[in-house]
Amino acid sequence: MMNYEVFPELKHCTLCPRNCGADRYSRKLGYCNSDASYLISSICIHRGEEPAISGNNGICNIFFGHCNLRCIYCQNHQISDKNADISGYGYDIDPVIHDIIRILDRGIVNVSFVSPSHFLPHVRAIIAALKARGYHPIFVYNTNAYDRVEEIRKLEGLIDVYLPDFKYVDSSLANTYSDAGDYPDIALKAISEMYRQVGSTLIPGPAGAAERGMIIRHLVLPGHVQNSLGVLEQIAEHISPNVHISLMSQYYPTSEVEDHSLLGRTISRMEYDLVIQKMESLEMNKGWIQELSSTHSFRPDFRKEKPFGEE
Repeated sequence: MMNYEVFPELKHCTLCPRNCGADRYSRKLGYCNSDASYLISSICIHRGEEPAISGNNGICNIFFGHCNLRCIYCQNHQISDKNADISGYGYDIDPVIHDIIRILDRGIVNVSFVSPSHFLPHVRAIIAALKARGYHPIFVYNTNAYDRVEEIRKLEGLIDVYLPDFKYVDSSLANTYSDAGDYPDIALKAISEMYRQVGSTLIPGPAGAAERGMIIRHLVLPGHVQNSLGVLEQIAEHISPNVHISLMSQYYPTSEVEDHSLLGRTISRMEYDLVIQKMESLEMNKGWIQELSSTHSFRPDFRKEKPFGEE
């Protein structure tokens, strides 16, 4: 029998800061163009996350489809685009849980919800269903940080590790690149709430994966060093200089922006070094930096059953 749960909040959806009020059980969908089903593009093992996230064996990533941002350079555009063709899992949670457990039974100790902001009822349902079956993995919330504080508060006690992006401090840039001019303020408030819940200390757990804490990710964009410097200043001043930072150099121009005047190239060594120097000057000494060669890595293909290659 189908395990079909109706989520009342999706009848008038205000889960994310768009507050579009869409009835996701109808044919007239909202900004993210997502219905009320388990619109999941992939459940797979991923070993490319930060060491404290993926641990020794990798992590079970649950990639939700579509997005509440419109980042023109998105590296997951195959599934984040509002018109992306995603078969998903329908309205039955049982196949979702089956595929997660299949991975957990291989020794994976953590489950990450990727781009979950517009699927929070589904996130809570998956957590409850796994626990009901006797599974208690480390739960990771991997988000673009365009989240409502009120919704993040509802996750307290459910999420063990927060993994938010902090993309912009420049409102004009956020509007131009992601159609979200209010992103800097929204993200700062959301990340501050995450910090309140779990603090800045990454507590080590089994198999090398952190079992509690937070890592803030920032992707350095070509031509926008000042934005990156501002993001670091915001984190140090308003959250904590002791939080772990994942400073990513892996940006590459997708087919969507390969002819863009600024975004049509990878970042330079000088650009990345300037941001690293800012981290050091702010005494932000916890976290990870990448090799510039990482721009050739972390390129999933969601047309494949295993987007990141062999598990």
